[in-house]
Amino acid sequence: MPIQLACAGSRIRLDAMPAGPVTSTNHGRSRLPSPLRGLTGPALGGLLVSVTLMVVAMAVPAIFDWNVHVRSFPPLHAKWDPRWGPGTIASVLVAGVTLVYARRFAAEASWGRLLLGAYALGAAWMVSLATVDGWDGIGVILQSGYEYLRTARTITSWGDVSTMLHEYVARIDYDNPAHWSVHLSGHPPGAVLFFVLLVALGLGGGLAAGSVVIALAATTPVAVLITLRTLGAESSARSAAPFLVVGPAAIWMAVSADAMFAAVAAWGLTCLAVAATRSKSRATALWGLLAGLLLGFCVLMSYGLPVLGVLALGVLVAARSFRPLPWAVAAAAAVVIAFAAAGFSWWEAFPALRERYYRGVSKVRPSSYWLWGNLAALSFSAGPVVGTAAAQALSRVKGTWPRRSHERTGVVLTVAAVITIALVDLSGLSRGEVERIWLPFVPWLLVGTALLPERWRRIGLPLQVVLALVVQHLLFTGW
Repeated sequence: MPIQLACAGSRIRLDAMPAGPVTSTNHGRSRLPSPLRGLTGPALGGLLVSVTLMVVAMAVPAIFDWNVHVRSFPPLHAKWDPRWGPGTIASVLVAGVTLVYARRFAAEASWGRLLLGAYALGAAWMVSLATVDGWDGIGVILQSGYEYLRTARTITSWGDVSTMLHEYVARIDYDNPAHWSVHLSGHPPGAVLFFVLLVALGLGGGLAAGSVVIALAATTPVAVLITLRTLGAESSARSAAPFLVVGPAAIWMAVSADAMFAAVAAWGLTCLAVAATRSKSRATALWGLLAGLLLGFCVLMSYGLPVLGVLALGVLVAARSFRPLPWAVAAAAAVVIAFAAAGFSWWEAFPALRERYYRGVSKVRPSSYWLWGNLAALSFSAGPVVGTAAAQALSRVKGTWPRRSHERTGVVLTVAAVITIALVDLSGLSRGEVERIWLPFVPWLLVGTALLPERWRRIGLPLQVVLALVVQHLLFTGW
């Protein structure tokens, strides 16, 4: 009698049973013996999109002599500078250890050892990449006139802090003779206050401050892993761990304030996950308040971080509980109001920042390039596997909704991160340098790597590692 086999979503009618063994089916779909099995579908499409964006974004300005107003290697704010240095051997060794042991360690280690290993490996990866330029790769960058340390060293008392907060909005205007440096004018005062604290603690030197930033940045994947486990997705956390810890984003995480923002944001979302999964109202309230304080302070460190609200909602949807929301919102609002009472009003500063931005760098950086060039820069920073992760998560929403809770968590958080990226890109307030500016969103995009087939993860991790080594040794990013 005729036999019907389901293959790749369509039915093939056979008039007779074929000779030899029949490949077993899984959920009604035959397993193809092709060596390309597992390297097709949404994941492949996502990878092709990322790689195409990266290639086209490099090629178009060069071919058409289009000045998009970053350093000499768009879409990255970087210049061609092949080199090697003290960190070269160390970075290759860390890469080797990662490729040989990381996936197995993530799968088999106890939870505590996994977190410690993730922190140690992440810190080692950042330090080794940064020191390709010697210790200057850590100690010089934050000393730049664009950065916060120089101003932070001039603020030595509470009176100085009060004066700064009261003058902050007026000094955003570039026409003001006492206007802030680039990064101070482009960020609320929470960013510089972090470095004021480091100076007060005796950590205001370039190397000391850079080391603190790396130490904090290395906690970001730890926070994301804890969030996933708290939301019932430990298996997803273990699958995604190597991608969260080792990748090209480390080039910019080592010694940039945005890496510090990423860490604070990650821990804020972790606290929110804990709050949403507590059974007692008092614990929900306390953790919700802590989450709100951290996320509220993020708003006072970067004008773009209010979009963390999308990721916060993603955490609550994954937890299936909105009980912490009033507490978190109240605490976040309290932070913003406290700064306003102290002299800095966010709602007055943001229009001033927009005016300076549109009169300055935004005026010369064409939106016709950066609307998609930003996504190319993100693919360099997060690595090309970000396209596979995003596509896989989106396909799960469009197709069959995952039945398993850990898969739902991965889909929800990754899709929330995709929506966040879409919002910040379409806002027009990010034109270039997003390989650094979007660091707080990168780990949540990479959560989607847990949704990939095993074979994709085996291939994707070397892609991430090799890209990081190539970019750091061929390009000087200034970070």
